[in-house]
Amino acid sequence: MKIILNHKEETIDADTLTLAELIRLKKFTFRILVTKVNGRVVKAEDRDNIWIKDGDNVEVIHLISGG
Repeated sequence: MKIILNHKEETIDADTLTLAELIRLKKFTFRILVTKVNGRVVKAEDRDNIWIKDGDNVEVIHLISGG
């Protein structure tokens, strides 16, 4: 399937997968992530229940702090 991930077209070798699976597949490992699917914010506890489909627009934003 083809999706837009962080403003870039990506081809994923799956018909569907959950947002949590996509995060693991793409190796997003930062402790704090903000996720959006088609413009809607998805809470961390809901990522296993959100299915990514062909054509979806997904944003995964990592938050870091420093000084």
